[in-house]
This record gives sequence, C-alpha cells and structure tokens, in this order.
Amino acid sequence: MNFNAALDLRPKLWSMLSDYSMSRLREDVIAGIVVGIVALPLAIAFGIASGVSPTIGLITAIIGGFMVSFFGGNSVQIGGPTGAFIIIVYNIIAQFGLAGLAVATAMAGVILIIMGLFRLGTVIKFIPYPIVVGFTAGIALTIFSTQINDFLGLGLRDIPGQFIPKWGMFLTNLNLIDWTTFVTGLISLAIIIATPRISKKLPGALIAIILVTLGSYLMQQHTDWYAVETIGDRFGDMATDLPMPHGFTLNMATINMLLPSAFTIAMLGAIESLLSATVADGITGSRTNSNTELIGQGLANLTVPFFGGIPVTGAIARTMTNITNGGRTPVAGIVHALVLLLIFLFFMPLINYVPMACLAAVLIVVAYNMSGWRTVIGIFHSPKSDISVLMVTFLLTVIFDLTIAIEIGLLLAVVLFLRRVMENTQIREYSGQLDVNEGNDSPVHEVLDIAHGVSVYEIDGPFFFGIATKFDETMRSTIGNDKPKVRIIRMRKVAFVDATALHNLEILIKSSQKEGIHVVLSGVRPNVRESLEHAGIDRLIGADHICDHITKAVVMANAIARA
Repeated sequence: MNFNAALDLRPKLWSMLSDYSMSRLREDVIAGIVVGIVALPLAIAFGIASGVSPTIGLITAIIGGFMVSFFGGNSVQIGGPTGAFIIIVYNIIAQFGLAGLAVATAMAGVILIIMGLFRLGTVIKFIPYPIVVGFTAGIALTIFSTQINDFLGLGLRDIPGQFIPKWGMFLTNLNLIDWTTFVTGLISLAIIIATPRISKKLPGALIAIILVTLGSYLMQQHTDWYAVETIGDRFGDMATDLPMPHGFTLNMATINMLLPSAFTIAMLGAIESLLSATVADGITGSRTNSNTELIGQGLANLTVPFFGGIPVTGAIARTMTNITNGGRTPVAGIVHALVLLLIFLFFMPLINYVPMACLAAVLIVVAYNMSGWRTVIGIFHSPKSDISVLMVTFLLTVIFDLTIAIEIGLLLAVVLFLRRVMENTQIREYSGQLDVNEGNDSPVHEVLDIAHGVSVYEIDGPFFFGIATKFDETMRSTIGNDKPKVRIIRMRKVAFVDATALHNLEILIKSSQKEGIHVVLSGVRPNVRESLEHAGIDRLIGADHICDHITKAVVMANAIARA
C-alpha cells in the first residue's frame, strides 16, 4: 500500500454516471427490480432470525441498500442484512436490548469509516481464508439451529442462546413436533430446492413464500384442522409507515461495554463486503475501491440504527443476482432499494400471512449455502496449521460466540504465520569462501576469499521480533575460544527490521565491541538503512561499516582481520 498517494474517496456511482446511457439505465432497472424481489424474503427472514421484526429487516435493506450503492466503491454491490450477522445481532439484543444493538451498529459504522480513511481496505482482504471459512461454517450451523423450533413447530419459548443447551432442549422436546407445521416447512424446502431446476432466474425463496402462504391461507379458511403460526400471529400487524429517525443514549460506559461487539460487526461487515466485491470484480472485470467501499458500508451502518435497523453489509447472493440479470452500475442497487420501499409501503399487510415454517425453510437453505462444506473438506487437505485455525474458529463460533471466534482465530492465525516464517527464515554462517550469487538465479559465480578471523552470517528473510531471538542465539553460540575478529552480517534478503531486531542488533554490536570484535553490515537496503540510522546503529559502528554489497564488506573485514 502506498500511504503517500492521494486517497480517492469518490463513490463508484459518481464516476460511472459520466458516460451513463439510456440502454444502461434500462438494464440496471430490470436488474434492480429482480434483486429487490429476491431480497424481500431474505430481508424479512434475516430480520426475524436476528430477533427483530420483519419491518426492521426491510427498513435495513431499504436504507442500508441505498447507502451502500450510493456511497460505496463497488459498481454492483448490493447491501442489506445478511445471515452472517444473525447470531451476533441476536446475542447483542439478548444482552443489551435494541438500544444496545443501535449503539453497537453505529460504533461499527464509525470503525468501518476509520478503516477506510486509514486505507485498511486492502489489508482486510488478507484475512486468512481458514478463518473466513471457519466462522462462516460456524454461523451456518448456528443459523440452522435457530430455525429448528419454527421448522418443527415445537412451540418452545425461552430457548437458550448457547448451542449445546439449545440442542439439548430440542432433543428432549421432540415429542412436541407439530406435524402440520413440519409438513409445511418440508413443502417450502422442496419448492426452494426445486425452483432452480426449472429456471435459475426464478427466486426459489420468493416462489416458496408466495405458494406456501397462499396454500396455508386457503387451508386455514376451508379446514378446521390446519393451524400454522404466521408472521402476523407472532408480531401482530406490520406497520406500513417509514419510522422517523430517533436518537439513543451514548456514554463511555456503554461504549466500553459494546466495543467488542461493535468491532466484531465491523470486521465481519468488512470481510463479507470486500469478499463479495472481490467475487464481483472477477466476473464483471471492474475494480473496487476497497477503502471507499468500507466508508460506504460505514455510512450505512452509522445511519440505519437511527431508524431502528440492524447491521448492513454486502450480500454475495444478491450481488450475484444483480450481475446475472445485467446490473453493472450502482443504479441497479438504488432501484433495488426503491422496489423494497414500494413493497413496504403498499404490500406490507400481506406479509402477515407468511407461515413461520416457510421462513425457517428459507433460512435453512441459506445456512446450507453458507456452510461451504465442500470448501471445508478441501481445507482438510491443507497444512495442519490451516486445519487448526479452521477448526478452532468453527468451534468457538458454534460453542461460544462470533466475537471470541474472530479474535482468537485472528490471534491463532498470526501466531501460526509467525511460526511458519520463523521456521523458513534461516541464519547461515560462512567462513573460508563465499559465493556472492548463491541463492540467486544468476549463472555467474563470484567466489570471495574470507580471511581467517572473519565470520559471515546471512539472515535469509525479514529481521523482526520472531527472528531476533534466533539470531541472538546463533551469535552467542560462536562466543568461546575461537572468537572471530570481524562479524559480517549479510542483510541482502532482509526486507524490513523492527524495534526488537534493532535492539538485539545494538546489544550484539556493543557486546562485540567489548570483546574487540568488529561488526560490518552488508547488502543493506535503503529502507533498512534508514531504520538503522534512526536507531543510531550507524553512529555505533561507523557509517562506513554499513555496506550496500557483500564484496565491499569482505574487503573491509579482510583488511581488519589481517591488520
């Protein structure tokens, strides 16, 4: 990343409107209408599963979806509530209520904006893949677990939030299965699975909701035995008026309490939105401004809490629907939000008749698609460290919560990465002769004679805190009766040094000088030399003892040794 370059914060919409055409508008409008229809059942289902009303799910999709498209850095990204947030939102509401969720979401929005301003959009893309797969699979299993009660019609209340107690309650109450509800759920599931086989452009979830809702309504009107819980039964009549913006209480105690949850929302939102943007770029050939995308996501999450909404992020499935139906600019995302707004204003009362078992079937399919079980199996053929990160993240997500899973998963990935770097970084010792081009692709061999009393040590990799101790132990192992007169530390492959390495190097130089041993540095890159000068290493050993090539260093060391 180039931090000195100017930060381009222009949303993708602004740059793409300069050469916009009517034919492009027609294609974007068609794509936006289709995506809006596809997003409807998902917004409702994600809202209910997160512990809020269907109205809140739709409000989030309308406002969040509009802002992501208007301010974001991707041309086809569709924003809204997603399955990834269900568990974290549900847990926050359980602990802190809707007011706590509003604060956490707004704080997450601020964190995302700061990440974009500090150009962390590129860095987020390098989150280890096993972590992403692990917590996504964990979320999928948890979402599946939350739908068992409605899918089977168990009618349980006060269900534990933890995975193991929750399944314990389910298994001990299987005798309460309502077979009418269960069959309704199975029919919904069959329609969702079968619809793509007829046409991949038909939204299976919406088709299932329409057909099953109509069938359930007719059955309830003409039979005495059919009774299945609907959205209206659980939440009452849905409001059709847009909520007015409202504030919420904010103080340092609340901020400290909700900061971990806000960080989790921000990290999860950043990862999912940038992953969606990367997939979209691969198909459309466009280029996402990752930092602007984070700022757009941040503005959306900073705004929706004032209307009672839940967290927003880029949705891969809806983004892909947008692409396959011809959407190529953010106008399609804006149209999608307007379609949802029209549905909200004029058709919301019909949502009351949707069976809860049907929505459970929708979310079970979402969970299956999220699980990525084929990817999980593929990672089991990877190195053991990747498998460990995957399993730890998965188990922490399922058994504890997503906040702990992301934090521990990232920590474990960093530790294993450092371990791998340390294992692959070698510190070699040479004496007698040295081939200057050893380790390079050059066919030319230039051999230097190293005088008696000169030892050459080469650091093959980054010189940081993980290697500093290893380097120090190698140096100490040479202390004894056969002490060299000059130590050459070859640093041609050292791309950077950190404070720990500089500190250890300073100690080595001082201890060597006390023993009458000269230290010469060779192959020092300009950026490394700058770090050495800032640390005063050049004054400690003399600027002439820092050489840009091994030949100069060996000539100097041989002269010192023979003197």
